[in-house]
Amino acid sequence: MQLNLAIHSITSIAFGARTGLIGTTLSINQDELRRLVLENSSFEAVDFEIARPGDSLRAGPIFDIVEPRAKAPGGSPDWPGILGAPHTAGSGTTHVLEGAAVTAVRDDSPGESRGATGYVLEMSGAPAAVSHYATLNHLIIVPLSKAGVPAHVRHRAYRLAQLKIAVHLARAALNKMPARTLVLDTAIGAERTGLPRVAYVGQIFSRQRKPEQDEAILYGADTDGMLPTVLHPNEWLDGALVPSYHVSLGGAETYFYQNHPVITALYRRHQAGELNFAGSVATIASADNFLGADAAVLTKFGGGVPHTDLAETARLLEIMGVKTAVQVTDLARDHRVESALLFNFAEVNAIVCVGGNGTHWQLPQVERVIAADSGMAELLAGPFEIDSLNVIGVANQQGASRLRSMVY
Repeated sequence: MQLNLAIHSITSIAFGARTGLIGTTLSINQDELRRLVLENSSFEAVDFEIARPGDSLRAGPIFDIVEPRAKAPGGSPDWPGILGAPHTAGSGTTHVLEGAAVTAVRDDSPGESRGATGYVLEMSGAPAAVSHYATLNHLIIVPLSKAGVPAHVRHRAYRLAQLKIAVHLARAALNKMPARTLVLDTAIGAERTGLPRVAYVGQIFSRQRKPEQDEAILYGADTDGMLPTVLHPNEWLDGALVPSYHVSLGGAETYFYQNHPVITALYRRHQAGELNFAGSVATIASADNFLGADAAVLTKFGGGVPHTDLAETARLLEIMGVKTAVQVTDLARDHRVESALLFNFAEVNAIVCVGGNGTHWQLPQVERVIAADSGMAELLAGPFEIDSLNVIGVANQQGASRLRSMVY
């Protein structure tokens, strides 16, 4: 299955009379977007803001971040199972607005697990220096939900609005010449002999929790009762997956899946002739070796139970002769290496630690705050102290972390 990413570089976005791509500037008509959002009866109103790299600006609580992408005719559809009927994702041509993001803030509580602020987008200062999201030009959706709308209905409305807007913006590039095209196909060079076959095994939800009612995670379905599922790597990158409403510790945004660093790194090494990318498995628990792989990279979603699931999966794969490398995060309160591991299997000895929550910053007051209610805006205006896990784009358990743990 071949996926062609037609990549258009975006260096700025601005509101204008029409939505279109003018060189590397994305012009956005707010009225068009407002009509798209208000098709959903869950919303009373919606506003839009623009955040640029270097702005003295803070936004939150962040619901999700999406890279604007749209499918050209003849391939798989946009966001199958969510914006349309389920259909295998990952084929054809996808136009990508690289350097842009569609970001939604919540107008409800971020939930206890993420503290009073939830995830915060920082566009300047020390936290911004270690978050990729601070390098992007953001169109920020600021919704106002109708009173009495249940949480699961409101969350689904956020998701639908965000994905529809992301597709609408990227369609402005369908008839434009891309800056470059990236071809992704594991079949190219797969006949090479003598190279290790490497698979990716990634958790997409934590068994510690139940999905919300009507929650779309994999092809529009939740993960309740899910068994390990073999996916083509292109499916991860091209619309099969979105993150849970209850986000992972360490983050897993839609933008992350669209640019999955483990999958894209394996693709680069496959194309360079260093290995054969055998495929991938999406799971929420222990997984077996379905792909005839010689080695596997494993990542987790969530806290302690997913951590031990990850280790046990790796141990079983090692016993089967599949060499593993696991990524873990130090969330231990005492910050001791022994506490962070949660497992001690002699077989599982290739461990990459992608940081913890020991980093924090004292945030200054900023010139602009984007939030959906005045109380949150007042809190986010600063100054206040924030942990690294609460700055979106800094900590990530699945390969995009800007942190690392150091023993000293």
